Amino acid sequence: MASQSALINVMQKASTYASRGMLRDFGEVENLQVSRKGPADFVSRADINAERTIRKELSKARPDWGFLMEEGGVIEGSDPDAPVWVIDPLDGTTNFLHGIPHFAISIAVMETDTQGRKVITAASVFDPVKNEFYSAERGKGAYLNERRLRVSGRRSMAESLFGTGIPFLGRGSDEDHDAFVKQLAKIMAVSSGVRRNGAAALDLAWVAAGRLDGFWEKGLSIWDIAAGVLLVREAGGFVSDFASRDKSLDSGDVVAGNPSIHGDLIRHLRP
Repeated sequence: MASQSALINVMQKASTYASRGMLRDFGEVENLQVSRKGPADFVSRADINAERTIRKELSKARPDWGFLMEEGGVIEGSDPDAPVWVIDPLDGTTNFLHGIPHFAISIAVMETDTQGRKVITAASVFDPVKNEFYSAERGKGAYLNERRLRVSGRRSMAESLFGTGIPFLGRGSDEDHDAFVKQLAKIMAVSSGVRRNGAAALDLAWVAAGRLDGFWEKGLSIWDIAAGVLLVREAGGFVSDFASRDKSLDSGDVVAGNPSIHGDLIRHLRP
């Protein structure tokens, strides 16, 4: 990669600034001020501080753009036709709060096409513990730091490793939980293994990097997956919902994989 674009530089700078306070808090995780936001869904001081820093840095560079943020919600930009920043300031909050060093800052740029569809045109996922910065722009490929990414070349389910997200208390019904257990049993029976890492943005980044051959999860929010969807596609992978439609950003249901595995993964996930 010869050089990053100005837009990716802005996203990297915002992520880096936000990560400094986040890593300080992570080092003192037992003393964090934590409030209950819902069953098994926490918000910490780290989330809020990181989001504030990211918004400040991005606003300096693109003052007319709006925001869609996990903690701060929707903030309209001064130009209604301008792109929108989609931000998850701390993906993997539960890992963070339990002292597990696997979490990320996810930033995406979302635009609306002439048909009114959401289109992600730039993306970054920053893992501050490993100092790994994943980035992509539509039509320009995906990168890890300065290395071009390509999804894995594995062709069979039997040699493939998958990531997933397990429904937890407060997300999904008993029927959803039962359906997931059946899906998990199916994939475990035909694959090399399944991992539940607890940060969807990083799972998708890992699919783009070829570390995972595929990933599936239901009921995610747009800030969880917006950046990761573009990373996978720009690395040569496929992303869809469980019915093979390009509706993941609307539904929050995502199935990602390399071109050889994606279709087989969907078939095994179907009831």
